[in-house]
Amino acid sequence: MEKFFFLHCITNPQNLLLCETRYSLLVIFIFAISRVTGSLIGLAIGDALGAPLEGYPPPSRLLTGMRGGGVHRLRRGGVTDDTLQAMAVAESLVIRGGFDPPDIVRRFLGGYIAHPEFYGPTSGAVFDLIRQGVPAYEAARCVHERTGGTRTNGSVMRGAPIGIFYPPCVVAGVSVACSHLTHFDHTAAECSAFLNRMISELCRGVDPDAAYRHALSGCLDREVRYRMVSPHSRPLVSSLDALDTLHCAVSIFLGARSFSSAVKTAVNLGGDSDTAGAVTGALSGAYWGILSIPGDWLAALTIREELLVLSRNLYRSAIA
Repeated sequence: MEKFFFLHCITNPQNLLLCETRYSLLVIFIFAISRVTGSLIGLAIGDALGAPLEGYPPPSRLLTGMRGGGVHRLRRGGVTDDTLQAMAVAESLVIRGGFDPPDIVRRFLGGYIAHPEFYGPTSGAVFDLIRQGVPAYEAARCVHERTGGTRTNGSVMRGAPIGIFYPPCVVAGVSVACSHLTHFDHTAAECSAFLNRMISELCRGVDPDAAYRHALSGCLDREVRYRMVSPHSRPLVSSLDALDTLHCAVSIFLGARSFSSAVKTAVNLGGDSDTAGAVTGALSGAYWGILSIPGDWLAALTIREELLVLSRNLYRSAIA
């Protein structure tokens, strides 16, 4: 009953102020976890909106709502590995009570085996080696050396649950360790840490400009700092590169006036549109909250109820 009432409230926000019933405490609970739920579901919403445009140039007619299709021929509201990997991280944090690399890797592999078509060149190659018995960190190093680099955005797109779970003072270290499970590249890890620091602060009530400044001041990578010190001064590039992805999401989020305007801007860049949408959605949801997400987008999301339950459990498990 609690789950279904939660779903009813977030998809019918206009009715919340009329709820003078025995569910009043539950309504208060919903408001309290709005940013946590907004971040995780916002990630999935951005993924689902952007997936039909993945791999294509910017559309001539801007996408403004959920639709199916794309390179993966997804049904309307379907998600890709951006969401699957983020859910794996969230589930592990909840069940294990913190960062547990072997458990996270096991969950990553489950998603990869079920849907290998979704996974990018870095993560897919690493998971293939892990399935052959190579330890995760060694597999990441091998792929890095074999391909000439692992600065792709897989570890950035999945990291929001780390920001939700951990407070700002420790989130960067966990983010880097989780990134290195699949991405040996240091810049990719620092991009993940930057994003997750912002999400951690936003979920804990910090305003966007302060969250951005704190993430920038704690950034240890010179190239990331150089790009992010003035995010609005550079063109947006929606590519597989971790720094391009971080720059797109942060720049769009800081300049947006709503969740929907931010995510629509991100996905309509084309290119790696599902990841641009997912990362922007995670940031935007962490600030504007679940009630800012359009109801028709929520209704179309195929794994909405599963994410609602996971968001609630992640909120309850998070470190203050």
